[in-house]
Order: sequence, then C-alpha cells, then structure tokens
Amino acid sequence: MIKEVIILAGGLGTRLQKTVPDLPKTLAPIGNRPFLSYIFKYLEANKIRRVILSVGYMHDKVQEFVNNNFKKFNVAFAIEEHPLGTGGAVLNASKLCSEEDVIVLNGDTLFNVDLKKLSDFHKQNSCLCTLSLKPMKNFNRYGIVVMDKDGHIQHFLEKQPFDEGLINGGVYALNLKEFTSLKLPAKFSFETDFLEKYYASRKMMGLISDNYFIDIGIKEDFEKACYELPLQFNLNE
Repeated sequence: MIKEVIILAGGLGTRLQKTVPDLPKTLAPIGNRPFLSYIFKYLEANKIRRVILSVGYMHDKVQEFVNNNFKKFNVAFAIEEHPLGTGGAVLNASKLCSEEDVIVLNGDTLFNVDLKKLSDFHKQNSCLCTLSLKPMKNFNRYGIVVMDKDGHIQHFLEKQPFDEGLINGGVYALNLKEFTSLKLPAKFSFETDFLEKYYASRKMMGLISDNYFIDIGIKEDFEKACYELPLQFNLNE
C-alpha cells in the first residue's frame, strides 16, 4: 500500500473568503473543528502516517495547527513562496517524498476513498496516475471523466449540465518517477496541463468509488459540510 500522502492546501479560497475570512480554506471551521481535522481523521482510518502538506497562503497558521494537533503523524511542509498551481504544488511537494508512488488529495475536499484499494489497483496496473471517480446525478459544477470498459481514461468533458456521470473526486495515486520525468514547468495545473494533456499518451485509469464526497469550495457546500461531516467522522474517538 502507498504510505505517503500529499495534501494540496495552498489555495487562496477566494470563493469562501466572505464566509470564512482570515483563514486558509483548509482551516475553515466545520462543527468547531478545522476542515483539515477531518482529512487527518480520514488518513488515520486508512493507516496513513506520512503526510506532505503543500501550503502557501497563510501557511504559518496551517503549520501551527498541524504541529500542535497531529503529533502521531510524520508531517513535512512544502511551502510555496509564489502560487504554483495544483500541478506545480504536487511537483514541489514531491521533492519531500521518499517512495515511488504517492497519494494526492485536495485540502478543500474529502472523498472517503479506500486508499488500500486505490493503491493496489494503481500498482497492479502500473499506472502513471489513477483517478478516484465519484458517480453523480443532476449536476453542473463539475466536468465528467469517460472511461472504457477496462477503466482506461478516454475523455475529460467540460463543466456543463449533466444528468449523470463520473466526476474527478480529487484523490489520485501517482507514480512520481514517471511524473517528474515529464519535465513539467514549475507552475501548472494538475488537471489541465497534466491529466488532460497526457491521458492519451500515458497510462491513466479510473477507479469508481461511491463513498461520501464533499467539496467545501463554495458557500452552499461548506454549509452542507458543517452538518454532514461531524456525522461522517467522529473526531472524539
């Protein structure tokens, strides 16, 4: 099983700033606990102990919170002095990784994927990148991912109203050796400049998971998370 996780927690969170001022998005309060607490609870349940946090905006607050509250984890911080985009953030954080494969998560999303199942699938298929895909109905906030019958990525379709489809849930298994060999720029989008650019020429596959998913990037879903997450993850255990 893959034992290292990169959490992308460096974004400005501009869409949430009116709702959660003066805090990085990953520290937005959910049931009196920062959102990041639920991500660490999820990682603990999946037996992860090594975490690389990619931080930028207000990184001192994230570092202080993590250092004071998650001592059982081996945490390193990859600090962005300037915004690097999601891809650049992964590339920068990868310098602190010690394994060939890594799990990548977004710091404003929680998708309750079985990380052992994802790791096994990724390694058995020798993928460059394996995407965790969430089935969804009646939505327009996300694009969809199209696979063939064996799970190979075939297309990425742009955001528009969909009756149903598989969305990219933002949890990836990534082969760092092949990823870093692509000679990507220092600043780039993981989704647009990596996934959408290389899926046709490199081995990328999807693994469907219909488990709990929440993205706190907009006010409506942030309010939904405030109700749902404390029920999904008991932080008092």
